[in-house]
Amino acid sequence: MTGTTNLLCYLLVLVVVSEVFAVVVVVVIVVVVVGGEGGGRGVIVVVVLIVVVAVLVVEEPVVVLLVVVVAVVVLIKEVLVVAVVVVVVVVVVVVVVVVVVVVVTVLLVLVLLVAVVVVVVVVIVKVVIVVVYQVVVTIVVVVVVVVVVVVVVVVVVVVVVVV
Repeated sequence: MTGTTNLLCYLLVLVVVSEVFAVVVVVVIVVVVVGGEGGGRGVIVVVVLIVVVAVLVVEEPVVVLLVVVVAVVVLIKEVLVVAVVVVVVVVVVVVVVVVVVVVVTVLLVLVLLVAVVVVVVVVIVKVVIVVVYQVVVTIVVVVVVVVVVVVVVVVVVVVVVVV
């Protein structure tokens, strides 16, 4: 018999000798490998139990090898699901950290801009106050000088006229 025929015979022996075991293997393949999002520890425990039963009960090495291959595929799939979840969590954490850093940086820049605006306004107000003060002082000095000159002229005129 050829190798393929031998394999088919071994699979037939698996179905005939241990139908329940074959059904369990098929269910695990369909549920976990084909259609699920991963069952976590429960699936891993079931797979390990299937391998142990296969090693202890089934006498055909090819059947045990088939069970071990299915178990490895299931376990790899479970590990990949966990790895994908870990990668997604890491990506989400990195994105959140980057967003927080960007937001904090933008807020710091805004605070600095507000501080610069406040400083500029204070400087402008001080300059305006100084200029207004100088103008007022100049006007008061001019008015005082004019009043003094007028008073002096009036006094001189009165003195000259009276004398």
